[in-house]
Amino acid sequence: MTSAKPRPPLIPGETRAYPVLPLRDIVVFPHMIVPLFVGREKSILALEKVMRSDTFILLAAQKNASDDDPSTEAIYEVGTLASVLQLLKLPDGTVKVLVEGAQRAKVLKYTDRSEYYEAEAVALGDTMGERVEAKAFARSVTNEFESYVKLNKRVPPEAVGVVQQIEDYAKLADTVASHLALKIPDRQAILETMAVTERLEKVLGLIDSEISVLQVEKRIRTRVKRQMEKTQREFFLHEQMKAIQKEIGDEDGTDELAEIEDKIKKTKLSKEAREKATHELKKLRHMSPMSPESTVVRRRTSSSPRRSSTTITSAWRRSRSGSSNTSRSSSAPTS
Repeated sequence: MTSAKPRPPLIPGETRAYPVLPLRDIVVFPHMIVPLFVGREKSILALEKVMRSDTFILLAAQKNASDDDPSTEAIYEVGTLASVLQLLKLPDGTVKVLVEGAQRAKVLKYTDRSEYYEAEAVALGDTMGERVEAKAFARSVTNEFESYVKLNKRVPPEAVGVVQQIEDYAKLADTVASHLALKIPDRQAILETMAVTERLEKVLGLIDSEISVLQVEKRIRTRVKRQMEKTQREFFLHEQMKAIQKEIGDEDGTDELAEIEDKIKKTKLSKEAREKATHELKKLRHMSPMSPESTVVRRRTSSSPRRSSTTITSAWRRSRSGSSNTSRSSSAPTS
């Protein structure tokens, strides 16, 4: 593992040649410290150049993450000048590097160097704008970020404390943006915004949008969870009922219901009658096996399969009306 040499200060408006490291699926903001895994030969050579000298490296996102050898036109013009803190060569030939973003920069033109990407770039400075307005946006961004973190469990809660301590509005906007689950074009748009007030406004809008999405996702998860709990509860009650039937010696209850279902299938019934019988059989499955109505249905089905649908329906109508007259139910005709 090697560490980089101290870098000279960056002056906004100053133009210099820097090695360029194209990045897939990430935009590095100033003040960010991030680990990167580098495997392309050009990128490794660019990092080695930086480690041997006292220069910065320009981190610029690719427009197409799947492009293994992007053209210079396929790399965003605005990137972040960064210092390389550590570099570690891994056994598989790739390199793990720790970088720290320092300042925005814009590519003016690429040089003719072929072994790695190199470009002449100008360091960019922030413009503050109306300070009172920036303060108002900063306060809103801080408050909304706290709400965002409560909904997004992938962001550590301590990030809220870090953000609340930031007094530099430009750094606040960049830090919050780095924690949001944004697409590359959205991140790049924030990186390319030099006016701090405008940058804070964009970040605030993106936070609000993300919060709306997270709230919908939370409602969906809650609804799915309730449905799963209901299904599990019904399964548990069904298994409980089977266990009770077994304890009271009514193990054949399930078999009898299966026989009723089989009779309904074999009996020539109209479509309406068959659907009605199937519907009532479903209710019968949840009926107490000791109830009078359940006994009547079993007895009648055994003697007259063609009337199974009518029998089930009648029994359930009596059940709904609260009838408990066992003798009257038991003496009903069976043919």
